[in-house]
Amino acid sequence: MNTNLQKYLPERAVDPCFELIKTHGVHLKIVDHRVTRHGDYRKMPNGLHLITVNASLNKYRFLITLIHEIAHLVAIETYGRRIKPHGAEWKRTFQHLMVPFIRPEVFPMQLLPIIANHFKNPKASSSTDARLSIALKAFDEKERNNSYVYELPFGSVFRLYNGKLFQKGERKVKRYECVELSSGRVYLFQPNAEVELVRDAASGN
Repeated sequence: MNTNLQKYLPERAVDPCFELIKTHGVHLKIVDHRVTRHGDYRKMPNGLHLITVNASLNKYRFLITLIHEIAHLVAIETYGRRIKPHGAEWKRTFQHLMVPFIRPEVFPMQLLPIIANHFKNPKASSSTDARLSIALKAFDEKERNNSYVYELPFGSVFRLYNGKLFQKGERKVKRYECVELSSGRVYLFQPNAEVELVRDAASGN
């Protein structure tokens, strides 16, 4: 397990993560890329604590995701199963578990202030914190061919991973109103949502 973790985690995070996995009886399964989630936690009928994390994540997002899911386990074991999945108990647990990792030996210096700010009030997903998500994606190995919604000119048409087409509209507070072309329905998009540009409103191409 320790050797496997070295492929997915920052070097100085491997041993403390391995200890957390052992201490809490985690069965860690590293799985193929899933579009809708980075990881999840389930307590199996046989009592096994199963955590899955996407193999495609870069080391820093993998670490945050792993601790996120361990925090679910620890929060439930500490406070009971009736707590909200991403409520106050989980947030406190996640903050407590992440503190030992928020240091320059683990994360690059340019990420540290962004991560520290995120963990003042951690979100249900790191992807919903646009600033953190964009900062983490800078460390992805694959070249990014897609665009972020916030980068697209007003009126541009873009495609989601599921093939649906949308036209970008106005920004409302933190998210963008975008119209699904097939139905005319309006959906709200996070500024850091990754999409494929189909037609640039500015150029018409």
